[in-house]
Amino acid sequence: MAYRKVCDAQGGPLVGEVLHCSGGLDLDWDLDKEELQEPGPRSDRVQMQHVECQRSGCSDPGPDPDPEMMEPIQPSVSVSPHGRFERLQEDPNYISHFTRAPGHKGQRRLHCFLLRYFLAGSGIFVLGLLIGWFAHTPTVKPPVPPSDSLDLLQELLRGITADKIDALQRSFSSLSDDSEEARARYLYRQWVGLGLTDVHLSNHTVLLILPGSTPNTITDKSSRQCFLPNGTPCDQRGPNDLPKQQFSYAAYSAVGSLQGEVVDVQYASVDDLRRARESLNLTNQIALVKLGQAPLLYKLSLLSELGFGGVLLYIDPCDAPPGRHIWHQAFRVTLNPGGNPATVGVSREAGGSLTSLLVQPISAFLAKTLLSSPSTGQGVSCTPLAMPPNAERKKITLTVGSQFSYKKIYNVVGYLKGRRNPDRYVLVGSQHDSDQGGGASAIMNQLIAALTEQTKRGWVPDRTTVFCSWGGSALGNIGSYEWGKDNSVVLQSSAVAYVSLNSPVRGTETLRATASPTLLQLTSDIQRRQLLSCIRGGNCPGPNVSSLQLPGDVSFFANQLAVPTLEFAFEQTRAEETTSFLSEAQFSAESPETLDPLFKFHETIAKRSLQRLPHNSPCLTQVHLPVKNA
Repeated sequence: MAYRKVCDAQGGPLVGEVLHCSGGLDLDWDLDKEELQEPGPRSDRVQMQHVECQRSGCSDPGPDPDPEMMEPIQPSVSVSPHGRFERLQEDPNYISHFTRAPGHKGQRRLHCFLLRYFLAGSGIFVLGLLIGWFAHTPTVKPPVPPSDSLDLLQELLRGITADKIDALQRSFSSLSDDSEEARARYLYRQWVGLGLTDVHLSNHTVLLILPGSTPNTITDKSSRQCFLPNGTPCDQRGPNDLPKQQFSYAAYSAVGSLQGEVVDVQYASVDDLRRARESLNLTNQIALVKLGQAPLLYKLSLLSELGFGGVLLYIDPCDAPPGRHIWHQAFRVTLNPGGNPATVGVSREAGGSLTSLLVQPISAFLAKTLLSSPSTGQGVSCTPLAMPPNAERKKITLTVGSQFSYKKIYNVVGYLKGRRNPDRYVLVGSQHDSDQGGGASAIMNQLIAALTEQTKRGWVPDRTTVFCSWGGSALGNIGSYEWGKDNSVVLQSSAVAYVSLNSPVRGTETLRATASPTLLQLTSDIQRRQLLSCIRGGNCPGPNVSSLQLPGDVSFFANQLAVPTLEFAFEQTRAEETTSFLSEAQFSAESPETLDPLFKFHETIAKRSLQRLPHNSPCLTQVHLPVKNA
């Protein structure tokens, strides 16, 4: 152990003398306590080596001084509390030149050792993370949904073309089996193939009233002349006339035969009926009634209260759209207000009828014959049909024969689930009846194709879109009523809107928009945006938006569930409110190819309807509508 003696040479700087212990200083832990306490000649002397001190440093040492000339340091003995070692007590004139804590160096080495291991472990961990990230990152980037709603809408509209709708319609109309079930199953396969992942085919067994094996007839008692509903004499009917005559009937009418006088009651308004009652005995008579101005079922209820036994229905040519030749056209009506008639107590004993009246639609030509009316013409210069004041009322025999049966009707319902509000529903409805479907199914398929194409690129609508194709529509919107009743609780609270595709192209003159009051502004805005791109160019009509009640499958959702409704349709003319109920008459549907050979009108309807769907908006738990599987 080395010591340094501090000296002051004439006020100079402090310097030290290095002390060395001869032979070294060994602390023997095994010495006895007595040996430590005996000082004597066996103690090692400490030899002092002089070191000359200078301000700038130390020079080489001179010759060793005589050891005898130096005084030895008298150590004082200190015994540890355990009595196991001896420690030198330094003289107060000496201080330690350098001391080192015995554990500092080892601790530094330990800390360096731990730090190296920590850094190495951290590096390995980070390297593992990087390897895992690059190993599992897909090489193909996920689809990015369109960022702007206008860009999305333009993409959707570009996906709808007349050629695509034409191809879908040709595929639909080429089915070898023309039954409702075959059409429904075809649509089910089409929707799944187009990309809808949640499609259901459901059925309901319902009571249907169909034409009998022989057509209904009207026989003039005075001339003994028999007429078919379209005015053709019974003995002049051709082999191809039977299907057309069987089409003309009133579903759920009473059946049988009735003799009575023809009473002209015009539109069967309250004033018309009051005038007839004041001058005639109306019991078991046969009323001749024009369609329009009021709902048919309301008119029939008034006629039944006054005692009439039968009703002949017709459309006055003056009320018909210009260019629509209906003189020799009979039609079909339904007396079913909606749903399955079997659920309201219609039984076999009642013959499947919903009224006590014998009801039969006839052509305007036959009505003119029965009224002995001189009216001719159609359009602006048309004179309405009416019985002359002094004309003799004809006595006729009305024969109505229908048959009832229980059959299955089919609904096809597909869901395109929303992301932000999946429990809010926008419904799109059409029908697939074999004689009334028209191009509605093709438009529906095109809408589904356009939307699912965007979902494959990552887009998801805000709300859930429900695509519905109804069965049994012609006989009282049976499919839509039954499905709506099954899901009425959910629909009343969660249905946002119903977009109707009921007979979307029934003319080529005017695009008519009909909407609930809450959707009138939206409908008008859509109309205005499309004026510059109307399909005919040139003189485009202004917005033609009405809030009239919509016919067809939409009626249950609008009237029973208070769901806002919207419909775009091409008509032959801009019908007035007083004649809007002419839609209750169902004519034998013309093929879409006849009405719209280029399918441009169908394309316009599809695009207008689509503009309501992308803007279908906080997320709640998905509420799925129950269905009955076929």
